[in-house]
Amino acid sequence: MFIGGGPYYLAPYGDISTLLVETPLIKNPVSTAPVYMEGEPSHEYFIGVRSIKVDGTVVHFNTSLLSINKGGVGGTKISTITPYTVMHTSIYKALINNFAKNACGSSKTIASARTGPVVPTIDLMLQGKSSRRNYGTNSMVKMKEDVMCLAIIDGGAEPRTSIVMDGLQLEENLFEFDLASSKLGFSSSLLLKNTSCSQQRLV
Repeated sequence: MFIGGGPYYLAPYGDISTLLVETPLIKNPVSTAPVYMEGEPSHEYFIGVRSIKVDGTVVHFNTSLLSINKGGVGGTKISTITPYTVMHTSIYKALINNFAKNACGSSKTIASARTGPVVPTIDLMLQGKSSRRNYGTNSMVKMKEDVMCLAIIDGGAEPRTSIVMDGLQLEENLFEFDLASSKLGFSSSLLLKNTSCSQQRLV
């Protein structure tokens, strides 16, 4: 964990802050906490997802679900305590249809690369014309000895938040929360640079 601003050094790459791209942090006017007072805004981190692509192909669904309405419903938030990504039913079904006929498969038939299992990439197209790419290491989870599944679950037809990004999507990536400027900086997978979060060193 890094405290304060960059640079951030990870061996052998060096300063990984040079890899960061930015997208705005969005304020939800209504709290998403289980218990809150009327008029209290959310203190969680929301980002503006514009669309989703699987292996470069746009996933078709009602994109109004990606916006936060006046009641605080919709949008995309980042959660470090959610074990798997949760999506509105219509988004989930559309993504699964593009990803594969079945969200699970035999680990014996899925090849492995530097960025984990070789499966279709999932891109979140964000505000600010940036995008966040998920490789196999951030999208697949081993459920049994020889079974791997997509780490995304159906959140139902009426979730308060349309997409909740889980902690798995954050692994082996650098995220910089700039609360003063309401911006989120993020890198691509550190595994692509032959480094990882475990390579943090002090300078």
